[in-house]
Parts: sequence; C-alpha cells; structure tokens
Amino acid sequence: MKNLLKFMVVFFTTATFAQAGHIMQGVGAVNMSMGGAATAMPLDISGAMQWNPATLSAFDGKILDFSIGAFSSSPELSSSIPAGMMFPGSPAVSGITKDDRGISPMPAIGFVYGKEGSKSTFGVSAFGISGFGVTFPQETNLPMDADGNPNPAWNPNASNPISYPQSMNGFGHIESDYMLMQVSLSWSYEILKGFSIGIQPNFNYASLELAPSPLSSPSPTLGYPESDKASAFGFGGQVGLYYASEGGVKLGASYKSAQSFSDFEFKNTFLDGSAARDTQFNMDYPAIISLGVGYTTDAFDITVDYRNVDYTNTDGFAAKGWTRTGSVQGFGWNDVNIISAGLQLKLVDKLPLRFGYTYSSNPIANELAFFSIPATAVIKNAYQFGLGYEFSDKFKLNGVFHYGTSGGSTTGNLLNPMMASASNPYGAIPGTSVGYKMNTSMIMLGISYDFMK
Repeated sequence: MKNLLKFMVVFFTTATFAQAGHIMQGVGAVNMSMGGAATAMPLDISGAMQWNPATLSAFDGKILDFSIGAFSSSPELSSSIPAGMMFPGSPAVSGITKDDRGISPMPAIGFVYGKEGSKSTFGVSAFGISGFGVTFPQETNLPMDADGNPNPAWNPNASNPISYPQSMNGFGHIESDYMLMQVSLSWSYEILKGFSIGIQPNFNYASLELAPSPLSSPSPTLGYPESDKASAFGFGGQVGLYYASEGGVKLGASYKSAQSFSDFEFKNTFLDGSAARDTQFNMDYPAIISLGVGYTTDAFDITVDYRNVDYTNTDGFAAKGWTRTGSVQGFGWNDVNIISAGLQLKLVDKLPLRFGYTYSSNPIANELAFFSIPATAVIKNAYQFGLGYEFSDKFKLNGVFHYGTSGGSTTGNLLNPMMASASNPYGAIPGTSVGYKMNTSMIMLGISYDFMK
C-alpha cells in the first residue's frame, strides 16, 4: 500500500501544466475536448467531479474513467537592456531563451457509484489540477568569460541578459516545478426530479521547486540560492447545484473554496555548494466560482461555462513586490475570468464528435511580469477537437487534441530590489524589458468502463 501511494503521488504530481493562470482548464479526455465546460453538462464523470459534484446525479452504475495525455509546451523567455548599461560604450543587448522541458504525462482517474432509482450518487477521484514549470538554460553567448576577458564572438543581438550567470547580474539556469494533486470524495443528492445538490471535500498534495529561488534573500556575493523540492498538504471543499429540465435545458453552479495549504519549507543552497538560510512560503489554491448553461437534443449537446478565479485573495498570489532583504513576497496576480464552450455532435451512431474553446484572461500585470518568470504557463486561447467511440454500453474510448496559445507576450521591465523606492515600488530598470510567451499542445486518450451494464 505504501508503494502504491508513493507511485500515485509521483505520477500525479510530475504531470500537470496549467492553462488558465495555474489552473487546469479541464480534466480527462472528454472534458478537455469540451473546452473544460461541464458545470451544467455532465458528459463524463471526471468533468463532473472537477467542476460540479451535483451533476453526478446524471450517472447510474459503477463507472471507472481513466485518461492519460502527452503534453508539450514551448515557452520563450526574452529580455533586453539599453546601450551603455553593461559597460561604457556597450551596445544594446537582447535575446530569447527557449524552454527545453520536453513532453510530460497528464493523468486523471475517477470512479462513480450510482444505483438506478437512488437519490444519492457517490464518487472518488484523483486529478492533477494545477501546475507550472519552466526549464530555461543559462545563456552561452556571453560578452566575456568568468575572468572578465572579452568574447570576440559575442553577438549582442542574440544574447539574453536575464539568462546570464548570476555573477553577471542575470539568473543563469532558471527552473521551476509546481504540481498539485487533488483527491476528492463526491456526493450528489437529487432533491427533486431534475434538481440536485452536491458536496465534495478535497484533500491536496503539492510540491514546489525553484532554481534560483526568488523566495530567498540573495547574498551580495553569491546571488540567489537554489531550493530543494518542498511539499505541502492542503484541504478545502466544493459545493454545487444542478438542474436538468425535461426540455433539454440544463443549468449549473458550483463554488470551490480556497484550498488551504501548509507552508512549503525549503532547504536552500548557493551555487558554490554552501548552505543558505532555510525559507518558508505559503501558497494556497484560489477559490473558483463556476456558472454553466447547456442544451441537449438527440443530435447535439452544447454548453458554456463562466469561471472566476480569485487570485487577489489567495496567499502566495495576492502579495507582490520585494521584502526588505530582496526576496519576492508573491506573484501579485489579478483574478482570472474564464469562458469555456463545448459542442458535442451525435450525428454518427457510436461516434460523437466534440469541439471545445477556452478563453482565459491574463492574471499577470505588465509591471509585475518579472515576478512570474518561473510561472509563464498562461494560455489566452485554447482549441480542442475530440471524438469518442462506444464499443458497447460498458466500454467507451475517447480522445482529444489540444492546442493553446498565449496570444502574444506578457512584457514588463526588468526589476531590481536595490532600485525600489516610493516612486518606483518594484525597482523597474528604465529602458529594459522582459517578456514571455508560449504555445501548448497535447494528445490525450481516455477509457470509460461501466461495471454494471
């Protein structure tokens, strides 16, 4: 049992990269193919348990749902400094660093038990619901070597200052990994015909690693240290309402509370191998309000969800700026508004086609872009196409292809805590810039099996 638990934690917390802030836009192959819209349209049990537990009343039987996806992203980090900043007579410098993380798995598993004629339906799930991560290598096209000797091959038009070694006032190799696995117990109850309520306690595990760690105070000579991977446990809940009329109209609403976490406790090490002071950081998961409307006919299902993600009242995201010792207080993110829309066509027997679109506002203000370099996974527009095949009443296979884009760069000034003042609270360096953008793609397959049919 201990080995199984360890495998589950590793599997679900080395996999997820978010699309809307650090929130996953959907869970499982069916829900992803519908753009994440499920608050009023329970097409599969995974989407139901993620967005509105009250919709579980739509399912009868013992249903297992499992999905696994291959996710890839292509973040790009750019920065520039004006002429004369590095040394007298130095040219303007600019460059781009591309992420080299590669492909990551994305799993989701859920099980629901609903007995025909019973007003109660129960579910249990384990989802990777949140994450971010980057791997930006250190710049190799440098103006000088470690001893200060000029590099005659240096090209200032293809040299990224923010990726310079810390000894040259850059950050060097930049890497981050944040993952959140959520295990939930769901219960829905049909109060009246077509009208249900749902309750869902959530139990969470998160891990975070940063290199270098801006949460730590820098050394005047050694720069920022690197952190080890720290863990935190959290809890929260979700409640929902669901109504399905006999005419095909469906309405849903849910509220996922803020998931309250224990502190991450980091062990820090400077690049020369010496120990740095340990740090603690609290980062909760934000509260989410979801509203949905849908309409079902024999030929199609169509649905739209609206979500508000409350970052401005969430520990780790609400605070912004520098501490007195030069560490970062928090991301300083704004609330996120999300629109998810999905269409399922049922024109071909046993072969539903699904189309999904997700829009997400950007939580990162331009003047704070510098603070979110480790968390660049913000996708403005996401497009999905999926299909399913019903081998029998018991067994169904589903697939989806996802493509997302940030819709341009999030840009701002390079910041320096030594330059922070009342008139320049974040220490913006005039004439400089830093920005990031990304595209994402994913292929996911899922199976659904009903043990009672």
